[in-house]
Amino acid sequence: MNELVINAENKILGRLSSLVAKRLLLGDNISIINAEKSIITGDRKSILNKFKRRLQIRTATAPWKGPFHPRMPDRLLRRIIRGMIPWDTPRGRTAYKRLKVYIGTPNHLKEAQQEPFPKIECKTTRKKVYLSEICKEIGWSPLKRD
Repeated sequence: MNELVINAENKILGRLSSLVAKRLLLGDNISIINAEKSIITGDRKSILNKFKRRLQIRTATAPWKGPFHPRMPDRLLRRIIRGMIPWDTPRGRTAYKRLKVYIGTPNHLKEAQQEPFPKIECKTTRKKVYLSEICKEIGWSPLKRD
């Protein structure tokens, strides 16, 4: 059982998520830092429209009962990874419990060795949108730090 720390800064979100899901199912404990700096490639307008359309999905009879959609970058990234894990099985649930996602870098992980994933870096020439920009558009208001 390995303890991995992954820096999501400038990493493509889908590729990162699929690699993390596979490692979780293999039994690794994973902590992802800088979740808000991960990238979704593609046209900004179409990506934002997709996420805004998802927020309109709700029940007509009792909207206060859900579904509830995550708006914070760490929770949204956890939810994306959850979609790649067999959540209905006990194996998937225990794998999901081994995942920790953080906005920024917490103090207890600043000195930890980070796992390199060079193949999922985003090239600068691609159209891209940061996860923090998407979350701000769908209703996340980050705390101001001084």
